[in-house]
Amino acid sequence: MKNLLNKSFVTNFISIIIIAIGYLCPVQQELVKSIGFFALSGAITNWLAIYMLFEKVPFLYGSGVIPNRFEEFKHSIRQLMMQQFFTAKNIEQFIETEEQQGSKMLNMEPLLNAVDYDRIFEGLVSAIMSSSFGGMMLMMGGEEALAPLKPAFTDKMKITLTQMVESDRFKEALKQGLDAHKIGMDIISKIEIVIDKRLSQLTPQLVKELVQAIIREHLGWLVVWGGFFGGLMGALFVFA
Repeated sequence: MKNLLNKSFVTNFISIIIIAIGYLCPVQQELVKSIGFFALSGAITNWLAIYMLFEKVPFLYGSGVIPNRFEEFKHSIRQLMMQQFFTAKNIEQFIETEEQQGSKMLNMEPLLNAVDYDRIFEGLVSAIMSSSFGGMMLMMGGEEALAPLKPAFTDKMKITLTQMVESDRFKEALKQGLDAHKIGMDIISKIEIVIDKRLSQLTPQLVKELVQAIIREHLGWLVVWGGFFGGLMGALFVFA
């Protein structure tokens, strides 16, 4: 509240100087004093109103509204976050946009390189040897007879898998597998847990400091403008 105190002090100090001048100057004393008193009253009134937002003042009903109503503030903060920012529609749109961009930039090469082609070939050889062709392969040299096929099989397998993952059918299946609505609802539930946990840690003092931090810069100007328009009203009062 340093900025508020500085602006309040300067405004009140100037108002008091104007009042003093009103008593000392030989001309237009009533006008000058009226401007000073009205300016001082406007500045003090606005300062008191601001002070009453954050602090409880004895015998003044409604003072300390922010710390007194901090549960309602927490509820409002939660509603603001969940109803304006983290809505199911917003999150689903974000996920769908990321999916569309991801499908264009999807690089399957690292995954294809991670495939154990040797193991696949060994499984193929094992299946052949266990089938009705096994006896025939034994007469032709057994598993060793299939070994020369391994490089060609690996290359062909890579090409086939690459074509599969780049096909529209695969991409559509991948998109359906990534259910944006289900993922979005899961994200929302986790966000709610985080927000509720953080809000449960808030105290009236923290809520007060949070609101002060948001509007601190502008609070002081309320006092300044209260003094200015108070002085203007004082001048109009004399002329009226």
